[in-house]
Amino acid sequence: MRQAETPEPEPTRLRAVSPGNYLLEGRLVFGTAARLLAEGEGAFAGEGVIVVDLAGVTQADSAGLALLLEWRLAARAAGREVRYRNLPAEITALATLGEVRDLLA
Repeated sequence: MRQAETPEPEPTRLRAVSPGNYLLEGRLVFGTAARLLAEGEGAFAGEGVIVVDLAGVTQADSAGLALLLEWRLAARAAGREVRYRNLPAEITALATLGEVRDLLA
């Protein structure tokens, strides 16, 4: 008997939709956070205000929260600002539990 194949999760990507505006799609989890950290820092270079819409995020965990906080810290250190739209419920719950929700606002 052949085992049913598990479908591959949709790829996670950070996509520029207009100057300074990005859409994050897919899984915001431990397995994708390191790549997204580097990808975001490269994409955000030269932007003043960066808006990241997370409406396309299908799954998120504490590594995803850490990534969003790191993007904000790196942007601030470079004299930029990152704003988030449509935060997933998982991120909001983790940020509230960890008492860092204000850092995402």
